[in-house]
Amino acid sequence: MITSPLRDDMKTEVCSLNSEMSQTTHLKSGEDVHISPKQNASYSNGSHPISAPNRIEAVLCYENNCGTQKYLEPVISDAANDVNMEAEPNTLPVTKKMRQQKEITFQDIYREEYDDDDDDFEDSDWEPSQEEPKKWFCTNCTMVNLDDVLHCDICGEYKDSEILSLGFFASDVAREADHAEFKSEVRDGYKGSYTCKSEVDNRTAVGYDERMLLHSEVEMKSQPHPERPDRLRAIMASLSVAGIFPGRCTPISGREITKEELEMVHPMEHIEAVELTSSMVSRYYFTSDTYANEHSACAARLAAGLCADLTTAIMEGHAKNGFALVRPPGHHAGVKQVMGFCLHNNAAVAALAAQRANAKKVLIVDWDVHHGNGTQEIFEANKSVLYISLHRHEGGRFYPGTGSADEVGRLGAEGYCVNIPWKCGGVGDSDYLFAFQQIVLPIASEFAPDLTIISAGFDAARGDPLGCCDVTPAGFARMTHLLTALSNGRLLVILEGGYNLRSISSSATAVIKVLLGETPKFEPGSVVPTKAGLQTVMEVLQIQMKFWPNLESNLARLQSEWPSFSFQNRKTVHKLLNKKRRLLTPVWWRWGRKRLLYDLLYGKLGSKAKRRARCWP
Repeated sequence: MITSPLRDDMKTEVCSLNSEMSQTTHLKSGEDVHISPKQNASYSNGSHPISAPNRIEAVLCYENNCGTQKYLEPVISDAANDVNMEAEPNTLPVTKKMRQQKEITFQDIYREEYDDDDDDFEDSDWEPSQEEPKKWFCTNCTMVNLDDVLHCDICGEYKDSEILSLGFFASDVAREADHAEFKSEVRDGYKGSYTCKSEVDNRTAVGYDERMLLHSEVEMKSQPHPERPDRLRAIMASLSVAGIFPGRCTPISGREITKEELEMVHPMEHIEAVELTSSMVSRYYFTSDTYANEHSACAARLAAGLCADLTTAIMEGHAKNGFALVRPPGHHAGVKQVMGFCLHNNAAVAALAAQRANAKKVLIVDWDVHHGNGTQEIFEANKSVLYISLHRHEGGRFYPGTGSADEVGRLGAEGYCVNIPWKCGGVGDSDYLFAFQQIVLPIASEFAPDLTIISAGFDAARGDPLGCCDVTPAGFARMTHLLTALSNGRLLVILEGGYNLRSISSSATAVIKVLLGETPKFEPGSVVPTKAGLQTVMEVLQIQMKFWPNLESNLARLQSEWPSFSFQNRKTVHKLLNKKRRLLTPVWWRWGRKRLLYDLLYGKLGSKAKRRARCWP
């Protein structure tokens, strides 16, 4: 076999690699990675690194020609090359070795970081397409579709959707011809759907400021970020078309919260870290999923300020209840940490504002599909704030991994953190309402709060691409109505998550209609949970009855009914799992160069989905 020494220009690059590695290396995904001098030492002789992370190693070897095995190209004639190939027919081309050294992970597939520009991906059954197919991103769920498809393959939304101008009332199959006539018809239909008992008893305040729309991702990655300004636009469009806001609700003007108010929740180092982003003109990421631009700090101050002012208005009697249409969300923001799209903890700011307005006890009910780890951290040792969270948990495998049933509080405040962790996805109205009947309302009634705050994440809604649960707008409305019986009706709803525009706008509208006085239809005796839901409720009852004795009777009754309990049958389990499976793989992979990867990932997820389905009866 003919070989040749390393070329002079490659030796020069290898020798200069030590000084270059101390600087920031930019990966394909746009992230900044810093490498220490200790890691840099392994590159000194042009060999492949040992101490550097695998992901950095593959990219550096690919782009900087540091590896002799990848870029060692023999200087030989064409004739010699032919002899060499005949002598060793199994010798792989250089590009083939490069592909073998960079292994593809499922995380790379999901993030679309794998570069398939090389043309030697072989498949005997099909010819690779010459051009990348044109695609469009769904306005409703952000998922990608081929250009010749008129409706989203994931959510079914129309390609030229008008959801940002007409809200969830917009047709998902075609554009409306006359917007004015359409809005008039919608408002006429809504006039009789709810009636306020009196203007005094049903003053509903809504906090909103357009400046919060300026908080956005500077540069789109593989697809639009789920926490995007369109979330507020879709809700506002829905309320406007229905004539609810502006119209039937009292607006609360935006105010940026002061540092003194924020310091009651977060230390100054946290506040200054967020404020620092105001002077940046390029993209910035606190974590891999939590972005910021020069407007993000202002948007976070406005969101917190609106929550504080709405709380004060409710406690002082200027409003009966309120809805804070704010972003960025807040319930993942802990004492010192920014994460999960959240910068400042809006619910915590509101709770402490209520206590400044003479509220002795505050209840926070968090129905976001993700556990509010930040809110729990802030109040887990505070007996004046009761935190109840219903969230998808799956034994800690679902983000953020916290919120198990045995996390009950600490330092004398045990029992003032109540976590209801669902064992699997697909949880719907029946399980949530059953948990409200058996756990939430009995504990909340005994606690007797002066103000109730709802951390209203609508990512547990049907159709949400991240939550993959099945709560309907009617389900959110019923939970809201049950909570209006507490605190003499003093109720503040704060927007958290929710990333399907139809789901979040229809659910928010249903909740505001309840605040305005609508009574949703609800028959308590008709609530039948799933087997997994019942098991979760009973496990929580066994833990929490140590701190709330009034739960013992509920647990005893459920234990006696267990053998004869008629569980709800979920016929849509496999449909939900298939939809979730499609969310993880771009649909055009089925027809392009990544077809084999698509089939591989689909098959792996299929076997995992079958195991996951055992959670349901």
